[in-house]
Amino acid sequence: LLSAAGDPEALRGAGLRRMMAAEEPQQKPEPLAGDADGVNCLAYDEAIMAQQDRIQQEIAVQNPLVSERLELAVLYKEYAEDDHIYQQKIKDLLQKYSYIRKTRPDGNCFYRAFGFAHLEALLEDGQELQRFKEVSARSKEELVAQGFTEFTIEDFHNTFMELIERVERRVPLPELLAAFNEPSTSDYLVVYLRLLTSGCLQRHRRFFEQFLEGGRSIKEFCQQ
Repeated sequence: LLSAAGDPEALRGAGLRRMMAAEEPQQKPEPLAGDADGVNCLAYDEAIMAQQDRIQQEIAVQNPLVSERLELAVLYKEYAEDDHIYQQKIKDLLQKYSYIRKTRPDGNCFYRAFGFAHLEALLEDGQELQRFKEVSARSKEELVAQGFTEFTIEDFHNTFMELIERVERRVPLPELLAAFNEPSTSDYLVVYLRLLTSGCLQRHRRFFEQFLEGGRSIKEFCQQ
């Protein structure tokens, strides 16, 4: 669902296909009788998929979507003492920052980190909050004007606006953090931020296409 954000028509289709797949019995092609190589390849593929699932489950158990605030010095323990380059980078960061939050390394960490950090900052900046709310409110119409289908993006936009309105009500920080750790809310936010990114890339396609290889268009890039 998240990777379909470049193609808004695929958003609902992806979710529908997942629900249908869950309801229908999964039929896998059987290797020809006596085809030992086919059996081995199938078992190998299944073993790889099972291992990937275990890794994802371990990551989910060990890492919240967005962590509590941590002292930045915890990074020292994550890099070897003789890794002088990273140790120096941590020292440089400590001159400006005291704390960090970690995000789950699930492929969406940039969007989740940006979303939470910005809304957390807006709790203390009412003027910027109003500006951001106005820009966000009209962003759906701007995406629709670009060709995104309204009914495929409105749920994501609604969740995005609901989070902004919580900040406007000066929701306690722990409640905002809890919202970002609720997968349904947090993932909808990520999808909408991806849609906004896709829209921006496509509006400025002449500039961004210069960085693409293989003759792809920006629209093709966003769909992938």
